[in-house]
Amino acid sequence: MEFRRINGLPPYVFSIINGLREQARRAGEDIIDLAFGNPDIPSPKVAVDKLAEAVYNERNHRYSASRGIPNLRKAICSLYQRRFGVELDPDTEAITTIGAKEGFSHLMWVLLGPGDSALVPSPSYPIHIWGPVLAGADIRSVPMGPGGMLATDEFFQNLSDTYERSWPRPRVLVMSFPHNPTCSVVDLEFMTKAVAWAIERSVLIVHDFAYAETSFDGYVPPSILQVPGAKDCAVELYTLTKSFSMAGWRVGFVLGNPEVVGALAKLKSYLDYGTFQPIQIASIVAMNEAPEYPLEVNEIYRGRRDTLIDGLARIGWEVPRPLGTMFAWAPIPEPYRDMTSVEFAMMCVRDAKVAISPGEGFGPGGEGFVRFALVENEQRILQAVRGLKRALPKLG
Repeated sequence: MEFRRINGLPPYVFSIINGLREQARRAGEDIIDLAFGNPDIPSPKVAVDKLAEAVYNERNHRYSASRGIPNLRKAICSLYQRRFGVELDPDTEAITTIGAKEGFSHLMWVLLGPGDSALVPSPSYPIHIWGPVLAGADIRSVPMGPGGMLATDEFFQNLSDTYERSWPRPRVLVMSFPHNPTCSVVDLEFMTKAVAWAIERSVLIVHDFAYAETSFDGYVPPSILQVPGAKDCAVELYTLTKSFSMAGWRVGFVLGNPEVVGALAKLKSYLDYGTFQPIQIASIVAMNEAPEYPLEVNEIYRGRRDTLIDGLARIGWEVPRPLGTMFAWAPIPEPYRDMTSVEFAMMCVRDAKVAISPGEGFGPGGEGFVRFALVENEQRILQAVRGLKRALPKLG
């Protein structure tokens, strides 16, 4: 049988590492999983308590609204006003999604179709690559660079070159800063330049702001909506997944350009009835009553980041210290660069008892790298470093 939309999807690279991890665990081995970016920090207690209360109200068991209940849309707009100084109309410039991944995927259905193309940085989070493809469009890869503070001039040169070589001209530019997997970060000047670039070419920017609150060492990620005129050419996805450690709750938002928000609302009205209403109610409480919780979460991630980066340095593996995200993007150590990222990650599972993500899974631009997720406590991360030291004798 032919399955139309998924026939072109390649095998999921991460499933190789997942399979090895599960096989080893079934054999009784202790595998430290730093591959899947699944937050392990608990959600805010006030949100959990409100969820438990709201579940017992029978009125909340009915269908909800695909746009999100009004008070939830008001809460995210209030957060943007407090956090970024951005004013949003909760009725026309904000919509709730069932997590950012669902929101992004359905947004691609609204914006793209067969014959269209999207500009996507390489490497990138997989849905940023495959979301446009599942909508029937093609992607045009824009080289990202190695990580750290993004080289603005180089990126925009790559972006412009890719745009000019493409026909038909791309309709959408996908961005996500702080960036998964490379941990690259940008400043407000970069966002200002991106808005000007997009307006000049009638391109819509979709900025996935998943790590809006996940940053360290004084770095503050900018929202693209802080740029004057951004609503004319951009929408932004915000999620409670990382900032409030509410991954399984699946609460995200698309914010900005009212025409795009309205188009997504029309599509979603055919597809879903929104997130379970008690979850929406508890999410309002999280944003309104636990606004400092992201700072607590960040401090935990900062400690884990430092434990990992310092530990790897001690064994001879130099990895840049990320300013944002809950990951570390690591070049494969020089003595092992004859291996692919999948081969190297497989060796780490087998010999170090540590699961990490191969860079190849994030597109061709990820080859030569692996990604660590900061989803284990500091003691387990130190244990992982000791395992890597034993498994990588050519280091140091």
